[in-house]
Amino acid sequence: MIFGGFTDGAGTRPPAGAVRLGRAGQIWQAGSPSARSLIMPSGATVTVLGWCGATDAELRALSARPVADDVALRWSGAYTVVEQAGDRTVVYTDPAGAVPVYATRYRRGWAWSSSARTLAGLTGSPVDHVRVAVAVFLPHVPAAVGRRSFFTGVQQLPPGSRIELAGGRELRSRTVWRPDPVPGPADGRLRTSLEDAVQLRATADPCLTCDLSGGLDSSSLALLAATARPAGGALNAVTVHPADRYDGADLTYARLAAAHHPRISHHLLPLGSEHLPYTDITAVPATDEPAPSTLTRARFEGQLRWMLDRFGSRTHLTGDGGDSVLFLPPAHLADLVRHRLHRRAAGEVAGWARLRHSAVLPLLRDVRTLNRTSRTQALTDLATTLEQGASPTSVGNGDVRWFPALPLPGWATAEAVRLLSGTVREAASADDPLPGLDTAVRIGVDEVREVARSATADAQFAAAYGIDLHNPFLDPRVIDAVLRTELRARPPVHAYKPVLALAMSGVLPTALAARTTKGSFNADHYTGLRTNLPDLRRLADGRLAALGLVDPDLLRAHLTQAASGVPMSLAMLEQALTVEAWLRTTDRTPAAWTSPGRGGPRHG
Repeated sequence: MIFGGFTDGAGTRPPAGAVRLGRAGQIWQAGSPSARSLIMPSGATVTVLGWCGATDAELRALSARPVADDVALRWSGAYTVVEQAGDRTVVYTDPAGAVPVYATRYRRGWAWSSSARTLAGLTGSPVDHVRVAVAVFLPHVPAAVGRRSFFTGVQQLPPGSRIELAGGRELRSRTVWRPDPVPGPADGRLRTSLEDAVQLRATADPCLTCDLSGGLDSSSLALLAATARPAGGALNAVTVHPADRYDGADLTYARLAAAHHPRISHHLLPLGSEHLPYTDITAVPATDEPAPSTLTRARFEGQLRWMLDRFGSRTHLTGDGGDSVLFLPPAHLADLVRHRLHRRAAGEVAGWARLRHSAVLPLLRDVRTLNRTSRTQALTDLATTLEQGASPTSVGNGDVRWFPALPLPGWATAEAVRLLSGTVREAASADDPLPGLDTAVRIGVDEVREVARSATADAQFAAAYGIDLHNPFLDPRVIDAVLRTELRARPPVHAYKPVLALAMSGVLPTALAARTTKGSFNADHYTGLRTNLPDLRRLADGRLAALGLVDPDLLRAHLTQAASGVPMSLAMLEQALTVEAWLRTTDRTPAAWTSPGRGGPRHG
């Protein structure tokens, strides 16, 4: 669904396909689920937009008192709450950013929406070059994004906040959520929040489908969904696999999970050469930002079409986001030392060194350095490093740092570096909305919000094929359950998802709960890169080059080296291809608001 509104909606039509809500008609919505509204004693209208597990009675109880700061976290699901009175709009954003909300200046006030692209269509906003540069070269530094969207003048409202939009004034924002620690382990809270998240979707669509990759995340969701289904019928669970392989670890564990519940109907979807990564990536649908599934477009689209044809799928669950939520950042080691839990820190440093096949002493030095470096200082150091033309690897050492230190590729231009250093320095000068958290928790918040926001692009991708895609691990209450874990109750940093294994006790088969590995499609990625190299080389002379962010000759050379098997990181190369594909789709299908008429001017 897409929704939005105005602080002054007089004479402005909603975008094509949307309907006005409420008496004043200042809020609009396209898609499902239906919004729910109530009138407060003050005369203000409160509207709940998105997937919210509150009952009608619970929502009616809201009218008895002022809207509470935690209203966007109170129930299961991922939703936004909006309070409107006259030209004053208050938006309560969810803590995870799973339902990102954007705003832009419009006429005498503000326009806001869950779609940045839709707002760009209203105002005619071009693509933001700085945001594009960050997406290509610093995707591992979420703080560098700030409030930018991919469109100039369209900003994301901060997650976990109460934001007031009124008339011609600047927006006023107040943080209303902090993941401060609560006593006890997280497995019980995680179990409850995941069950509620899945139940909400299963109740709304008893015919929902689910991924079943054989990993802990999707298997947990599939088994919970099968249990949550109404009596009768079965959950259609899908496992994709290479067409020439009908065995292997992932398929073995997927079959084990499917056999564990009588209501699971297990379906295998073989992938042929037409589904290889990098195939026809510029055919992605238009989205707010580059979709994580861009490079695997053929596979993702193939699965969506197959589920539509086979089951008539309308709602589909994936385990995406589980890794970001459940894996502790290595900065947890620094938290242990800072809180003087030295014996445990020594054991976990040794465990992490074994897992990473690295020496212990350099890790201990990294821990010491991190405990002496604030988030602001780390960003300042990165900006300075970029300005001096040095490799970001000089900022911190090893794995224990505020953010990964990846060197810029040789095909990054001086203009790209200038834009990057400027936005990183801007981020360093901004106040941290969540000061005082443990370092691992603060890093976790940034990472989870980045994943949750970008996941909406995949949901928009799926929506283009008529399927409502859901990632329950990114629901705010699920994330809150994990991030609030007190230090002493956090699992070892080198353990493989022990909190989920405990939470799913009695749900997952014992052998699957004990799994400590994850399947990989890396071989397919290299095959796809070689197969599609001619098309990919042509993308080097594209929009990124036109923006002055990449050197096309050096980028083509890098692509050729990668396809030939030269050992290298593919991270930024893949980001460049993903962003280039999005830019071309955006050029081909520019955002539009509505047709001309008395409702207002046409933009876009």
